[in-house]
Amino acid sequence: MGLFSKIAKTFDTVKQGYTSAIILCAGNSTRFGKGLENKQMAQVCGKGVAERTISVFEKSKCVKEIILVVRKEDLQKYKELIVINDFKKIRCIVVGGDTRQNSAFRGFRHISEKTKYVIFHDGARCLVTEEIIESVLKKAVEYNAASAACRAIDTIKWVDENGLVKRTLDREFVWNVQTPQAFETKTYKASAYNARQKNIEVTDDCMLAEKAGFKVKLVDTGRENIKITVKEDIDYAEYVISKREGHINK
Repeated sequence: MGLFSKIAKTFDTVKQGYTSAIILCAGNSTRFGKGLENKQMAQVCGKGVAERTISVFEKSKCVKEIILVVRKEDLQKYKELIVINDFKKIRCIVVGGDTRQNSAFRGFRHISEKTKYVIFHDGARCLVTEEIIESVLKKAVEYNAASAACRAIDTIKWVDENGLVKRTLDREFVWNVQTPQAFETKTYKASAYNARQKNIEVTDDCMLAEKAGFKVKLVDTGRENIKITVKEDIDYAEYVISKREGHINK
């Protein structure tokens, strides 16, 4: 039985309420390589990165609606993508802001009035699975805020501005944070309001909750759920997908 099999079987018993997913596809792909296409549209085993990501949330039984946050210049591409794939859960497409934080805020404004839980996910994390979504949401129901993550396996050094080591962190308590990140709607709303009032800038949604004094539960969802950032990541994603589909021996 796989890592998430038991979770998936028991999740239906959790009274999660209406859940909205905000998929963030508004990044500029600056690290993906000059002259290369938008990484969201890059092909992985014959299918676009963002297209793969949206498909997983479309299939997820616990997600009721999807809000896409995209670059203005990509609006038409996503409209065509929705038609081609016959996606049914897309509530709307929103133009993103100048930062990830602002893009998330813009997406949040468009969720349904009945949304009880909201999930934020990077469009470039196309290796997410329905089981990962469910496991993170289950913990958000329990703790009000939760995120996909995996334990650090490398030794982590804390350095100064010159790259000189100040101290070594205890690896036992260091995690690499991923998405999806899920929140009870009121918790996220309070966190976002706090950030706006205090001019707090963050790099992920969990930090909003942390800065507002909420506790965030990390869920060990393994190491495969990478974010496509550089072109070499495409090779890894294709390997993982081929392995999942049985084309490569596990």
